[in-house]
Amino acid sequence: MRCLLISNSTMAGEPYLDYPKQNIADFLGKEKVTALFIPYAGVTFSYDEYETKVKTRFQEIGHDVVSIHKFDDPVKAVKEADAIVIGGGNTWHLLRTMRDNGLLEPIREKVKNGTPYIGWSAGSNLTCPSIKTTNDMPIIDPMGMDALNLIPFQINPHFLDKKAQGHGGESREDRINEFIEVNKDMPVAGLREGCMFLIEGDKMDLIGIHPLRLFKYGEEPKEIPVGEDLSFLLKK
Repeated sequence: MRCLLISNSTMAGEPYLDYPKQNIADFLGKEKVTALFIPYAGVTFSYDEYETKVKTRFQEIGHDVVSIHKFDDPVKAVKEADAIVIGGGNTWHLLRTMRDNGLLEPIREKVKNGTPYIGWSAGSNLTCPSIKTTNDMPIIDPMGMDALNLIPFQINPHFLDKKAQGHGGESREDRINEFIEVNKDMPVAGLREGCMFLIEGDKMDLIGIHPLRLFKYGEEPKEIPVGEDLSFLLKK
């Protein structure tokens, strides 16, 4: 299995998908790959617009994408894909549309058999056992929160350490602690912006500018620096 799981698409003040574009290029390799793009997390803009944004950045690095909404048979498109790319947006909408189109099992099988997978934000959430650690508002019933289950732990992308100034509600860490209190056997990886997981077979590395914050029930959260082997998280 080969996955590049990115926390966020855009750093403040930078163009869309700018900071991870070289990682994407390295991950896909030197020969041009036209990846199947799944835009279903997009809600307030069209799938055509989303495809254009992603295509522009991929073409800069010698690759390309074609959106799944251009195909009459989305399941066939998945089965024939050379790589799969799932963008960010609303995770609930993404999962519901994936389920409606019967794509969860075909994508799971395809990626498990070695097809490269790239996701950011909601696209990273989707690789988890469930979408329960997304930050997104549940704008639609996904008809079950079980996701692709490609990895045996949960990701919280865009992880923030502190509450916004003047905010009286719970912090992100408070919310994750609630999750592990109820789901005691499920670790949660707080993946800060500017960071990503690179999975190659049974090996996983953290790439980026910040350490990982790892939450496990009954333990104090741990800070794991960039460059440290995270392969232990892939073991159930």
